[in-house]
Amino acid sequence: MITGKTKSGFSYQIQKEQVENYEFVELIGEVDENPTKLPKVLKMLFGKEQTDKLKEHLRTEDGFVPTQKMIEEFSEVLNNPKLKN
Repeated sequence: MITGKTKSGFSYQIQKEQVENYEFVELIGEVDENPTKLPKVLKMLFGKEQTDKLKEHLRTEDGFVPTQKMIEEFSEVLNNPKLKN
């Protein structure tokens, strides 16, 4: 299990095996051509419960979850040096 915390303060736990899962890598490759696949990628990486927590963490006072913020958090998690070893 790999743990981390984003700059915005979101704490997460993910299984390293999930990041090394070919189907996960395959799905990430599809996001560039079809951004609507991002929610599936997030759920595959974090699971439903953690994805919901991330959405709540990013939710604005108006009740919206900014897509750009979600992408930034996702990118930051994937760039965690612990995932690269």
